[in-house]
Amino acid sequence: MELIYGIHAVDSLLRQNPQQVQCLWLQSGREDQRVAGLIALARNRGVRIERESRQQLDARVSGRHQGVVAEIVGGAPQWDEAALFSLLERLQNPALLLVLDGVTDPHNLGACLRSADAAGVHAVIVPKDKSADLTATVRKVACGAAEVIPFVRVTNLVRTLEGLKERGIWLYGAAGESENFIYNSDLTGSLAIVMGAEGTGLRRLTRETCDHLVKLPMAGSVSSLNVSVATGVCLFEVVRQRQT
Repeated sequence: MELIYGIHAVDSLLRQNPQQVQCLWLQSGREDQRVAGLIALARNRGVRIERESRQQLDARVSGRHQGVVAEIVGGAPQWDEAALFSLLERLQNPALLLVLDGVTDPHNLGACLRSADAAGVHAVIVPKDKSADLTATVRKVACGAAEVIPFVRVTNLVRTLEGLKERGIWLYGAAGESENFIYNSDLTGSLAIVMGAEGTGLRRLTRETCDHLVKLPMAGSVSSLNVSVATGVCLFEVVRQRQT
């Protein structure tokens, strides 16, 4: 069993994977419109609803639950390399992928998933080692994105990147030492944005596998952005170019 909390995360869970939800706990006394919407959705999906006090919900989870906690079985759906390559074969439009090389902070991973979903990313790829998993914190921060965007965990990230290149996907790695700004790159074709870990950036083999290294212009005294912020900026530059 696993506990998922937060209004957006639980709402998306009820819409996308209601069969996983064993019970929905709601804070006693909360009768606002957002909770009423969850109640209607849960009843429509046949999910059992229970009421508990704020103190009881606080004891169940350590995060900010907003008066909403769901008990699930099975965990978040995760894809493998074969499923990823099958997805790419079915795409009609240029692919947009996000690769996170060693992002271990759950808040950063959740924020990256949220930005990826908003930008229309087809899948997010992470290595099985040295990477945050889809925990309750990640799903809370992702505000429902973790339930809808394919999350691909691979054993050998470099091998997967080589497989993407064989399928016509260009790899753009974010690296502060690059001489090329992302704004000067043509991002209209099928590509993957490759982001490194907090603090250390891309691992050597990952960096060497990328077709291009790009950076964001930094005008102030700060040398780099938080990985989730930088991810959002890079992804929406792709969106901007493709719309224009």
